[in-house]
Parts: sequence; C-alpha cells; structure tokens
Amino acid sequence: MRTPAPAPVPTPSPTRTGAPPKSPEKLPLLALLALATAVFITSLTETLPAGLLPAMSADLGVSESAAGQTVTVYAIGTALTAIPLTAATARWRRKRLLLAAMAGFAAANTVTAVSDNYALTMAARFVAGVAAGLAWALLAGYARRMAPAHLQGKAIAIAMAGIPVALSLGVPAGTFLGKVLSWQVAFLVMTGLTVGLLAWIAALVPDHPGQEPGGAKTPMLRVLRVPGVTPVLLVTLVFVLAHTVLYTYIATYLDGLGMGGSTDLVLLVFGAASLVSIWVVGALIHRRLRALTLASVLLVGVAAAVLAVFSDTPALVYVAVTLWGLGWGGAPTLLQTAAGDASGGGAADAAQAMLVTLWNVAMAGGGVFGGVLLGLVGTASFPWTILLLLAPVLLVVFAARRHGFPAGNRL
Repeated sequence: MRTPAPAPVPTPSPTRTGAPPKSPEKLPLLALLALATAVFITSLTETLPAGLLPAMSADLGVSESAAGQTVTVYAIGTALTAIPLTAATARWRRKRLLLAAMAGFAAANTVTAVSDNYALTMAARFVAGVAAGLAWALLAGYARRMAPAHLQGKAIAIAMAGIPVALSLGVPAGTFLGKVLSWQVAFLVMTGLTVGLLAWIAALVPDHPGQEPGGAKTPMLRVLRVPGVTPVLLVTLVFVLAHTVLYTYIATYLDGLGMGGSTDLVLLVFGAASLVSIWVVGALIHRRLRALTLASVLLVGVAAAVLAVFSDTPALVYVAVTLWGLGWGGAPTLLQTAAGDASGGGAADAAQAMLVTLWNVAMAGGGVFGGVLLGLVGTASFPWTILLLLAPVLLVVFAARRHGFPAGNRL
C-alpha cells in the first residue's frame, strides 16, 4: 500500500446532478471488489519498480539510483496534483472520474512498458502519479457511499484491501515476472488488468454525483493549529521517508548482500507480515492506537538494527524483513486514523488531504535521498539511515500523549 486515501467527500444534496442511488441494505460486493482492484493497481503501479530496478536500469541505460527515481517522480505527480485536481474535479460524477483515473494508469503503464527512453519513462511515471492522486482522493468516499450507514466502515475496509494484496502478492509476482520474462511484461500485465477493470467498473459499479458548490472548506493552515495534527503529520513525513529509503532500493540492497536472486521471496515475506500487521491493527486500533503506533516504529527500528549488524546472515535478513512488515503494514491505517481523530469532524478532510500530500512528498524524498546515499556510500548505509530517522519519530509519538497519539481507548 502504499498511499492512504483522504477522508471521503461529503455526500452532496441532490440538485441538478440528480439524486445519488439509494444505498442498498447489504454491501454491493462485486462493486466494492472492483474498487479494491483499483486500489491494488494504484498501489502496485507505485511500488512495482522496487523489485525491478536492476533490469530497468540496464535496459534504460541509467544507474540504479536514477532508475529509482521512477518511484520518486510517481510520488511527485501525486503530491503536486492530488489537492488541486481533486478540487477541480469535485463536481464530476464519481464513475466518470474513476474511469478517467484508471484509463490514466492503463496509458502510463503501457508507455512505461514500451519505452526505452529514460525521459519518456519518467514522464509516464509522472502521469501515473497524477492518476493516483485522483484515485486516492476518490476511492474511500466512493466505497462509503455505496453502503448503508451501519456497513460503511466494512465497505471502506473491503476497498482498501487492495493495498496489502499489492504488497503481499503483487510486488513479488511482478518481480518474478520481471526475472523470468522481462520487467516490460510486468508493466504490460498491469495494463491488461486495468483494461479489464475499466469494463468491470462500467458494468457493475454504480454512479454517484459529484460535489455541489457551496460546501464548507477548512483552510489548510488553520488545520495545523488544531492540537495533535502537526505531530501526526510530522510522524507521517519522517516515518514514510525512512521506510521508502530502503523499500525503493530493496532489489539493489539485496544484490549487495548476494541475495539478488531472492528479491521476489523477500518481498513475499514482507507482504505476508504486512497482512498480519493490518489484521492486528484492524482488531485493536480502537483501543490501542498509541501502543500500536509505538510498536510499529519500534519494530521497523529493530528490523533496521538487525540489517545494520547481521546482514551477512541470510536467515537474519528474513527475520528483519518479517519485523519490518509487521511494523509497517498497519502504519497507513494508524496514521490516517490518528489524523482523523486529532483534526475532528470539521477539519478532517483538510487534515487527510495534507497527510496524503506529505506521504507522497516523503515517498519522493525517500527515492531521492536513497539514490544519493547509494551513489555516495552504498547500500550498507540504508539501515543506519533508517535508525537515525526513526529516533525523532519515536520521540514525537511519545511526546504526543495528549493530542495526536493519546493514551487510552478511542470511543
């Protein structure tokens, strides 16, 4: 998963765009699974290069650190355009907007697959990031509006299930395809999945109107004055940066350890551990938000320490990757929930939009920072860098006891 979706856009009053479809009494499972597939495609498109960097760099004629910027430019596309494009398309009907976003993914992944030019590949990845900004601003709210009030949480959970599936199955499968066939085939498979999804959405996903003019908006700077919001945003920025420094260059890092042939298996272990983490967080978050956040940071820190000291032992590398997945898998849910709790109802939309933007700023920064480290001091510096970055994250979470990451139950 990679990137969490902003809070849902409020359901508009039925005026000239027509009344939205009446919510069913039970969940429209096939429609929600289509949204989950859209989340899967957005998450996998973002992270797929992580397992394919050596082959991509060789074919594009650039260094591996330069190839790693394909993740960076994707995140930049999302960070720069998510808020303005979401505002510009707020009145679009939801189905039309979703189809447009997914068509953007199909086009961008096709160009990425057939391009042998680094600049063209980077442009395609930027377009994919723009499409992701539109999709992430839409998907959670779309799922919510499909469900009756008492099942809206479950509807969003089903739609967001695409994130762990992408981590646990998609990236390892794409890495395997890249190794057995070619990295271009992996991106073409993504195009094929997206074309099939476009037909699925057109046939089975209900339409809803966009937002009508006149809705109340919370200025972004005012959100930062709400107690607890700034600590959550700071933790998001630095924690995601720490994660991305290593994840973007995981194939290169493993090559340096002599484990390049096991990249797909390592990513599978990471993804499976992430699934466990998401399940645990989902079960306990209403009672243990603070404890789970501290555990998340500590687990990733311990994983980095193991990699820093014992990376010459393959078995301990797998242990570290398991701890990393256990710590990271639930982090998007924890941070998004903390931002929503801290901001309250009136500022929740603005806080979530800022969180998504900072998330992608950190993704872009991680790709750039990791590339610089790779060029200057090599991959052995990655675990130590993660440890240095996580120290202030842990301190901020500890300090934000009253607001941001409060102790006690969430009611």
